[in-house]
Amino acid sequence: MVPRILPNIIGSALWALLVLVLHRYVVAMPQISIAAMGVFGLSLSLFLGFRNNAAYERWWEARRIWGRMVSDVRSLAQELRIFAGKGADEEFILARILAFHHLHRAQLRGDEVSETLNHWVGAEAAEVLMRNANPPNAALQDIATRLHEMAEDGRINGFGQRALAERLAAFPIAQAGNERLLTTPLPFVYSLLVWRTTYLYCLLLPFALLDDAGWFEPLVAAVVAYVFFGFAEVTHELEHPFRKQANSVPLSAMCRVMEISVCNALGRDVPPKLEPVNYVLD
Repeated sequence: MVPRILPNIIGSALWALLVLVLHRYVVAMPQISIAAMGVFGLSLSLFLGFRNNAAYERWWEARRIWGRMVSDVRSLAQELRIFAGKGADEEFILARILAFHHLHRAQLRGDEVSETLNHWVGAEAAEVLMRNANPPNAALQDIATRLHEMAEDGRINGFGQRALAERLAAFPIAQAGNERLLTTPLPFVYSLLVWRTTYLYCLLLPFALLDDAGWFEPLVAAVVAYVFFGFAEVTHELEHPFRKQANSVPLSAMCRVMEISVCNALGRDVPPKLEPVNYVLD
């Protein structure tokens, strides 16, 4: 975050230094009441807090949706073992449900998933899925077709078919929830007002510190800029939970958690968990 707001911090400090030098050695600068700036800062803090709460709620909702998806994958694996037992049907459905999540990850943030799909469903099936207008939904349709065939051939009873159908229905609901978060950001006016007000506050602050801060005025201005611009930048990241950035929801790591659960269910070698790199997961 700091490298992105560093120009704002340096600019605020240099502006405060310029105002101070002009005031002391060139011409008396107009001054603003520190109390008035305090009221202004309080209002800005409240607005930043409101926007942060709204942005965090979006991030937390995305995290909850993906958490439920992990839970539903594990439950699907258990129900398949109960109603269908071990065999080709179980492997087909669990491979397709992993394909769904990887394709959905690609849908949300443009990840390259072709190699992963080739591993789980094969190159030919992966190509068919990728050509579909809605690749994640195509994977779910394959599962629905397979469940229908299993019921017709007597490989699963009616109760099992209903239970698995209800479990399968949870995945498009989750997909629609994530698509809503992706395509409906916070109103643009929220961001516009925050950034304009923050710039205005940092421009006016040096005129309120002329007599109170002395030569520490540039340092005070830099600290204030760090707090307000940093807060605004963090809320901007949280507003977009699926982008490739430090504070996004770790989609690749969560897909790996699903792969581990499926491999455990199928008795395959378990892949390692994805670990944070430079304190950033995914």
